[in-house]
Amino acid sequence: MAEECGLMAPIGQWVLLEACKQAQAWRDSGLGVVPVSVNVSAAEFGAKDFLSEVRAVLIATGVEPEHLELELTESVLMHDAEAAVVTLAKLKVMGVQIAIDDFGTGYSSFTYLRRFTSDALKLHQSFVHDITAEPGDAAIVSAMINLGRSLKQRVIAEGVETRAQLKFLQRHGCGEAQGYYFSPPVVAEQASSLFKDGIREDVVH
Repeated sequence: MAEECGLMAPIGQWVLLEACKQAQAWRDSGLGVVPVSVNVSAAEFGAKDFLSEVRAVLIATGVEPEHLELELTESVLMHDAEAAVVTLAKLKVMGVQIAIDDFGTGYSSFTYLRRFTSDALKLHQSFVHDITAEPGDAAIVSAMINLGRSLKQRVIAEGVETRAQLKFLQRHGCGEAQGYYFSPPVVAEQASSLFKDGIREDVVH
């Protein structure tokens, strides 16, 4: 609905600003650097002032560019792939991290995947859900992890809900994961408590 009403870009700009404000607030409170990831919609990414908005938010909040990761889906990037290559390159010059979200669900070609100056591939939860039960899904996820690593990308698995899924991903070289196994979504104050308490030992190891 926000897309249809033309509100997605300003909403996205607000989200980016608030996320960076919160990251800096955590740092100022003594929690140290807390990198944040922010999803970027097609309306934002295609806006002519997108790069200047990102730069303005970083300056206004004091967040270092390398501590901000922008997540873009394959479909957003491939909407105008040549323009995306240019914009991503400029973001990298800025120092911002880039993640390709929902990897495997879009239609990006390997040619463009090589040209997109991204830092991470995020495996969609639909692939992760049955990796311990379906040999086909397990094979696909293993291949995607290998592809990401061969391209020097961080590989992040979405939708991890069980220890068995986590162990599978660790065995196959997936370096990062997110999902309800670690924590449900929480408000900033609860997140601060999680940071202070540290991550459970069984998650770390």
